[in-house]
Amino acid sequence: MSVNIQTITDIRKLIKAELSPLYPDREIRSLTDIIIKTLLGASRLHLLSQPEMVVPEEKTKRIKEITAELKRGRPLQYILGETVFYGCPLRVNEHTLIPRQETEELVDLIIKENRGYNGDVTDLGTGSGCIAIALAKNLPGTHVTAIDISTEALETAMRNAADNAVTVSFLKADILVPDKLTCKPAGIIVSNPPYVRESEKNMMHRNVLDHEPHGALFVPDNDPLMFYRAILEASRILLIPAGRIYFEINEAMGSLVVSLAESYHLKNIEIINDLNGKERFVKGEKNG
Repeated sequence: MSVNIQTITDIRKLIKAELSPLYPDREIRSLTDIIIKTLLGASRLHLLSQPEMVVPEEKTKRIKEITAELKRGRPLQYILGETVFYGCPLRVNEHTLIPRQETEELVDLIIKENRGYNGDVTDLGTGSGCIAIALAKNLPGTHVTAIDISTEALETAMRNAADNAVTVSFLKADILVPDKLTCKPAGIIVSNPPYVRESEKNMMHRNVLDHEPHGALFVPDNDPLMFYRAILEASRILLIPAGRIYFEINEAMGSLVVSLAESYHLKNIEIINDLNGKERFVKGEKNG
């Protein structure tokens, strides 16, 4: 990319020309806004009102490097090393999943249904810590425990909690071995566990397949509910009577997750659609 770029308008033209074969126009505009706002520290209003603003040479050089990485399929969040989740700035890397909009919807559901709750919350499979941190920040008075098997993910999550000035207890443990989970019983359990079946890999974009941690994404076709079963087994001890449990799920497995939850004698079980109308969440309550 030897094109000379000096202004914000030049940057937009360059990124569009380079990424048009790979991304739809709407996504290119979104990526461009994020790149410019992050590197220049400018608001969207400023970017719109100052399209001929001259950009320092070192910034244009970095923008060219970022565009080249995007062309190779690397997600922008990993290139920048950061993202925002439910208003919380987060560090992300190849050891953590990039938080999705659907998971923000899950957090929003929990916050709206549990305002004033002052008990314990357990986040199983925390990754970047996005769910735990957002809940700790928006449900003051709760004590949040976040669990993951990955040391690297936990290190990232701990830095994210410190960056957001929230207190979260972190624990390294394998949620597939429920009798080894030693945290305090909670009134709320939440999990966004791996739920993409191996056979669904061919439907995923290569920037996910090539860069995001497969252990946090995929489950075998012959046992796609393995994490839900382990978490429900753990909930016998880790969820207090009348406590609530929330799952993010594969849109194709809503009825299966509900049947599994029923086998563990949960009540008030419900499938909830995401903003795209897909079955994305299951919630239930433990008998009191």
